[in-house]
Amino acid sequence: MKYSPDKHNRRSIRLEGYDYASPGAYFITLCTHQRQCLLGQIVDSQMRLNDFGRIVAQEWQKSAAIRQEIDFDAWVVMPNHVHGIVLITSTDSPMGGVGARGLSPLRTHQNSYPHRTDKRGIMPLMKTRSLSSFMAGFKTITTKRINIYRDASGTPVWQRNYYDHIIRNETALHNIRHYIQTNPQRWQTDQLHPDNPSKW
Repeated sequence: MKYSPDKHNRRSIRLEGYDYASPGAYFITLCTHQRQCLLGQIVDSQMRLNDFGRIVAQEWQKSAAIRQEIDFDAWVVMPNHVHGIVLITSTDSPMGGVGARGLSPLRTHQNSYPHRTDKRGIMPLMKTRSLSSFMAGFKTITTKRINIYRDASGTPVWQRNYYDHIIRNETALHNIRHYIQTNPQRWQTDQLHPDNPSKW
């Protein structure tokens, strides 16, 4: 299914019971705090990264080298968000689960990870080598580097959560890849543009 911000509310971001450490492909969107255009600007339908945007792009590229369990397909840093296709590969098999060899079938695993109770209710524990582990690490290092650069310790850079969508077949992969690649060309009408209404 092609990504549509109209249909995908930021709060509906986790599929209950799904094992986000299992091999598969995921479309993720990570927005800056309050949709601030911190990362650069669109000029002539192309993204021009500023220093903060270059930090984000550098750390995105480094993540695949640091984390053996992930790889990337199409991705883009936009003025106030990042879109990317994240591939979680199998660490148990040299053939892997996704990537150049195509998409592996994705299954829903009921009660696939433990839960703990906190002040907000029932919350899943974060698995290592999972999508949530990668995103937490990425947000942490980019926030740290950006805030050191701008001498603003403790200032939020990202929204608390992120959006993810499980990519289940090659058609969906093609559609989402096209959406990411053409995102700068549609910036003025993008629902994440700060001048446009959004549920995010």
